[in-house]
Amino acid sequence: MAKITKADVEYVAGLARLSLDEETKERLAGELGDVLTHVSKLNELDTEDVAPMMHVLEVSNVFREDEVQPSLSREEALMNAPKTDDEYFLVPRIIDQE
Repeated sequence: MAKITKADVEYVAGLARLSLDEETKERLAGELGDVLTHVSKLNELDTEDVAPMMHVLEVSNVFREDEVQPSLSREEALMNAPKTDDEYFLVPRIIDQE
């Protein structure tokens, strides 16, 4: 099993736009390594005669019919928003376009 390195944690933190201190990076590398070790142990189980399933319990979906119902007016939807231009929600830009 490949070991989780501090560089791996930094990479994932970068994807999630998280800033982590050195102590947290080291701790997370160890914890994530422990998770992968546990998962690798699960892979040792014999599942040859186990049927694939979506859920461990018998579950059936109860669907309702789609019915057109009145929705909020624009004014009602924007009423409690922190920032609007009276037509849309205004949110901070988080992705730089280069």
